[in-house]
Amino acid sequence: MKPFPIFEKINIQLERAAGCFVYDEKQQPYLDLYGGHAVISVGHTHPEVVHRMVKQLQQLAFYSNTVQNELQTSLAKRLGEMSGYPDYSLFLSNSGAEANENALKLASFFTGRKKVLCMSNAFHGRTSAAAAATDIACNRAPVNESSHYFFTPFNDISSVRKQLETESYCAVIIEPIQGVGGIHVASDEFLRQLSVSCTQTGTMLIMDEVQSGYGRTGHFFAHQHAGVQADFVTVAKGIANGYPMAATMISPRIKAISGQLGTTFGGNHLGCAAAIAVLDVMENEKLIENAARVGTFLIDELKSIDAVTEVRGRGLMIGVEFEDNIATLRHQLIFHEKIFTGYAGAYTLRLLPPLCFTMEYAEIFLSSLKKLLRGK
Repeated sequence: MKPFPIFEKINIQLERAAGCFVYDEKQQPYLDLYGGHAVISVGHTHPEVVHRMVKQLQQLAFYSNTVQNELQTSLAKRLGEMSGYPDYSLFLSNSGAEANENALKLASFFTGRKKVLCMSNAFHGRTSAAAAATDIACNRAPVNESSHYFFTPFNDISSVRKQLETESYCAVIIEPIQGVGGIHVASDEFLRQLSVSCTQTGTMLIMDEVQSGYGRTGHFFAHQHAGVQADFVTVAKGIANGYPMAATMISPRIKAISGQLGTTFGGNHLGCAAAIAVLDVMENEKLIENAARVGTFLIDELKSIDAVTEVRGRGLMIGVEFEDNIATLRHQLIFHEKIFTGYAGAYTLRLLPPLCFTMEYAEIFLSSLKKLLRGK
């Protein structure tokens, strides 16, 4: 397969570099800085992940959770060790919204309380409780409206303290870096003080790491930059590199009770095989370290571009804000430069490339972006 001309200058062989590319029906490559909403963690069609999934598919793809699945146990142990939560329980499900629903339900079961404190501009999913905790009105149908969910300004610890000290909440749910909301980063001090306030008031702390987790920010989880620990951590997206899967990580002080949670497809054999392969690739290829290194370079370079008004994020989770609407810019990146990016609102490019993204690819993106901005 012949490389697209812009990539020939750094002698990229597409067969070797497919992890950061997608292709159209004419086999034209596009450099992927979006990773399908941060789902592609170790790269598109990573050979090790494909191999493990095919091998498992040839043995058994699915059976009910009424029987023991040793792959679930292996995944729980491996994820606990790599993430820094070795003593937490793991409940496997199918999507980030479901993971958040399960965390909210368990927090209410454990505390006996109903109210949930959420952040302004938050996004936690489109199912019932997740939508109620999301600060986007169009996501909530009338059936999703609830008097149990309250919102407080993001990064405002005084407002959080006032709420928690005057009302009894079962949980605070927060994205350490808001994704859909525009790549806004919770400060380390805010997260530390939030953790203290939750402990003092008996409130469960839920870290929604669906988009910001799995090594994307240079730590396994984004909240670990602040040195805090949560009662629940929810993960999805990058957990199985494109296979639908999610998990709720649960503090050891919360004991499982039969019947509180359940799932038909969650934790199936094929998904677990993919998820274990992802963790092995992340460790063997040092992808968390790569995300930190390449992400720092990208953020620093983007800050030096005159047309950019603000750069937010950590590692390979980056929001690039412009004064003008970015619709035309994104169109030109895709159709002129063959580069995919996401967006978060009308003025912010959202960059969520696979964790195998390299310095060379970063330079290609920066060169193309600068060229388009000069042409305005």
